[in-house]
Order: sequence, then C-alpha cells, then structure tokens
Amino acid sequence: MRLGVLDVGSNTVHLLVVDAHPGARPLPAHSHKADLRLAQLLDDSGAIGDDGIHQLVAVVQDALQAAEDKGVEDLLPFATSAVREAVNADDVLARVEAETGVRLQVLSGAEEARLTFLAVRRWFGWSAGKLLVLDIGGGSLEIAYGIDEEPDAAVSLPLGAGRLTAGWLPGDPPAAEEIRALRRHVRTEIARSVGEFSRLGVPDHVVATSKTFKQLARIAGAARSAEGLYVQRELKRESLEAWVPRLASMTAEQRGELPGVSEGRAGQLLAGALVAEGAMDLFGVESLEVCPWALREGVILRRLDHMGSA
Repeated sequence: MRLGVLDVGSNTVHLLVVDAHPGARPLPAHSHKADLRLAQLLDDSGAIGDDGIHQLVAVVQDALQAAEDKGVEDLLPFATSAVREAVNADDVLARVEAETGVRLQVLSGAEEARLTFLAVRRWFGWSAGKLLVLDIGGGSLEIAYGIDEEPDAAVSLPLGAGRLTAGWLPGDPPAAEEIRALRRHVRTEIARSVGEFSRLGVPDHVVATSKTFKQLARIAGAARSAEGLYVQRELKRESLEAWVPRLASMTAEQRGELPGVSEGRAGQLLAGALVAEGAMDLFGVESLEVCPWALREGVILRRLDHMGSA
C-alpha cells in the first residue's frame, strides 16, 4: 500500500510518501516539504498567532493535495515540539482539523525519541548491539539508548537548533558572549540527563539522525547525499570541534555556501553544532554514524507493525 506520513515539525512541514507492506522495507516514492519554522512563529506568550495558524493550515492543505495526487491510501499526520509546547496547542489543532479535516497526533518528546530509536534499530539491525541515538530537531534534542527495539531510556530536551538560534543567537554573526552563554546553557541541560544513560553501560554503536547532523557530517567531509543512502557517513568529535569556531565567525549567508548546507538551515547550524558538540563531549563520544532513517520512518514502521499484527 502507499502510505503518507505528514510531519509538522518545528522547522518544516514534510510529507513523505512510501510504498510499504508489513515485513518489507518502506520505499520512498515522493517527498513534499515546506519551510514553515513554527518554532519561530511563537509570540511572547508562547502562542502560535493567527498568521502562523493560517500558514500552517495552508501548508497542510498543500500536503493533502500532494498526497491525493500521489495516490496515498493512508495518511499518518503528527506534530512535534513547536505545536506540543504552544500555549494554544488545542486551538491550533482544532483549527487545522476544522479547515483541513486532518487531526494531527501530537507526539510527546519521549515518543519522538522512541520512534526515532525504532527506525535506527531497524536500519542497523540487531548486530549493532546497544545503541545510543541522538536527534537534533528544530525545537528539541532527543536522546535514546537500548539493546531492543524499545529503548531502555529516552528523553527530550528543549535544545532544538531553531529554538536556540531564535532565543540565544540574535547576531549575524553572533557575538562571542552570546555563543558562550548558549554553550553553557546547552551543556548544563545535557549534563542533567547523562547519569540516566551512563548507568546503562557503554553503547556499542552511537548514531545520529536529523538534518543538522547530516549537514555537520557533510561539512566535515562525509559523502554527499547524491552518493546514496547506503554510504557510511561519520562525524568525528575532533572534526566538529574544529568547525564550531569557524561556524561562529560566519554569517548565515556564508554558512549557506558550505557543502550540503541549505540556505534555510544555515542560520541555525551554529546552534545545532553547539548541541552536537556538547552531546558528544558529555557522553564521551569520539565518533558517531549518521542514519538516513529517523522519526518519519519510525512512525511508518510502527504503523506497519500494527498492520502486520492485526
């Protein structure tokens, strides 16, 4: 069957269409994206304003049309941290449903971490052993650890690259004191969770997902996306630490000229790099592998599992 997953994230609204059936690998058939940046549309009270809701409704309607055009049989719509944390989340969800017919499922941070972990486990298989998975989104950082398909520990921290850029790095390029303050904040937040994972033992394999990690790996020398999903892509902490001061000295426009960095994400790449560097340092990770599957694939896999057991 042809499934569609509609991901209303903090940075983008992304429709991924796949051909899938229980027991088989989902095959991507179509991708439809819109840069909405919901995390940056929150007002001072933490609400998504009328203009933001109007933009969201329009983007969801466009995604629905794309899903219809591509013959999607079953649509799995969900929202993550930007909607989850908006003080008027219920109003936003009701408006989207009333105007589009789409009822967005709001995932908790822990659910995001668990579903991303499932996707990574399926990608690497049982031979990867104990996995530590890191995922930097626009609004949050997810961390999960385990040896099975359900992680033994999973947390979500408010350390998304878009959120941090908007709240901590107003300059372009940002001032040195802004960067130092953000670095301290990031490491303090991550350090609070390290003990929960350390007690579970040393992971056999450390994996990262998300656009932020993919772009950081690319500028550090990893293979281009055009070389395919199955090329191993690594990010070494030594390389990342060398890139952080370089990114800090660049404007968003200059970062957008780096290999693999999209113009829309360039402004938040420094914040993402500070989170990645902090996580790798505090968890004692020298090198990690980038996984092409993440939350959207986890949602699809969970749906297929339910179909197979029905």
